[in-house]
Amino acid sequence: MKKIITYDTTLRDGEQAEGVTLSLEDKLRIARRLDEFGVDVIEGGFPASNPKDIAFFRELREHPLSHARVAAFGTTCKKDVDASRDIGLNDLLNSGAPVVAIVGKAWDAQVERALQTTLAENVRMIADSVAYLKQHGREVIFDAEHFFDGLKNNSTYALECIMAAARAGADSIDLCDTNGGALPFDVEEGVLAVARALDEARDLPTRPRIGIHCHNDSGCAVANTLAAVRAGATQVQGTVNGYGERVGNADLLTVIADLELKMGRLCVGFGKLKQLSSVAAYVAEVCNFSVWQHAPYVGSSAFAHKGGLHASAIARFPEAYDHVRPEAVGNSNRMVVSELAGKATIVAKASLMGYDLEKHPDMIQLILDQVKERESQGYSYELADGSLALLIARALDLYEPYFTLESFRVIVDDREDTGALAKDAQSEATIKINVGNRRFVATGEGTGPIGALDNALHMALGEFYPQVYDMELIDFKVRLLDESTGTDAITRVSITSRDENGAWGTVGVSENIIEASWNALVESLEYGLMRIGA
Repeated sequence: MKKIITYDTTLRDGEQAEGVTLSLEDKLRIARRLDEFGVDVIEGGFPASNPKDIAFFRELREHPLSHARVAAFGTTCKKDVDASRDIGLNDLLNSGAPVVAIVGKAWDAQVERALQTTLAENVRMIADSVAYLKQHGREVIFDAEHFFDGLKNNSTYALECIMAAARAGADSIDLCDTNGGALPFDVEEGVLAVARALDEARDLPTRPRIGIHCHNDSGCAVANTLAAVRAGATQVQGTVNGYGERVGNADLLTVIADLELKMGRLCVGFGKLKQLSSVAAYVAEVCNFSVWQHAPYVGSSAFAHKGGLHASAIARFPEAYDHVRPEAVGNSNRMVVSELAGKATIVAKASLMGYDLEKHPDMIQLILDQVKERESQGYSYELADGSLALLIARALDLYEPYFTLESFRVIVDDREDTGALAKDAQSEATIKINVGNRRFVATGEGTGPIGALDNALHMALGEFYPQVYDMELIDFKVRLLDESTGTDAITRVSITSRDENGAWGTVGVSENIIEASWNALVESLEYGLMRIGA
């Protein structure tokens, strides 16, 4: 397998995404996780831009990574400034990073309009900057900014910029689709043009490798990256989960999986590839995001099957609808139950929950009919495994309620008259339940009515089932199912809860949002107790 060098720029380009702000500790945690995963080069940021990035490089000098090489990012020297006297280049050297990546213009229009200098001076800036950094023993990556735009506008000059970096000793020439406007055939043609120019040159100290850096503004960042590799690139740049400015960068995780599983290239190795989903989740958590549900390879829906025909085929011939084995990337199959489900889906899903419906063939259609009937009323079981498990248990006559409700009420108290700006409302919920022959009354408080209900229910059940204190509500979603009826609309509430053994979802539906929430809360705790055998 031909080795492809993986170059991660999450800590620099990824941090330019709207909503992403990383502390020094965040950057160090991500760097060490990517190092463990097997990424080859990790770009740490601008060593001259802020104290945080200076501290990042200092920390990794004192506590080096085990596999990855750290790269510092900067620009070529300023116009009319000698490379040896350029502050930015010397900051790159002072960072101590073994790899430096410098960006330079490769589009004549950018040189004249943005840099406001001559084409010849830009070539001088590229060549002198690369040569100066090489003289100080650094591995040098030249990022050819706007290369594909430059190639269209003035191919001779774009290639002249590339060759200036190559003749000065650049180790890698990385072609940048800076505005994300290129398409795969543009990228492939561009890489082939650069490869020809490098192969035909007789005055190079060494032939640099070709790299690719793509943005996703046209939705082609991953496809463009693969096209570049197909044309001869051996270094790929990207960010975890595709984070980046505007629409984002090429998703390095998708690129790695495609290269290893589809194109026979070596990036991190098959053993490490099994960490793909956990790496996506780890970096997302540090960035305070969730992994996109439908993300290729790593999303929770990447190998989820909803249609009855699909589920039936998966049981006999997984390759029919799974393009790769989910376990190869640390993910798993998931059967999604909905009104589109067939008997095979219900049987497979029930099996994952510990119910063997093949022993109860007469119940399969009944359960399927109940699912479809309830979904017609507004329920959704796609992310509500807990509610589905309780439905199956009831159908099989295996369900016993953990308590019965006598009554509950919720009071919202807001005494400060600040109108729409009010932020000091408090809620109080009182519930009366019976567990066996015992009656429990509990009052819970919270900022919102649902939190207050949840606290009260935990207090009431906790005396009899202390395991509920290990369960917590982690997500709460509300959806109006018929927006045309306004406040009288049917409301669906979806809740996600978790304990030390994992997370589960439940759903409640009612014209009253509090009642819908109560139903979802009750099923959440009942399923949580049922799954641990309480």
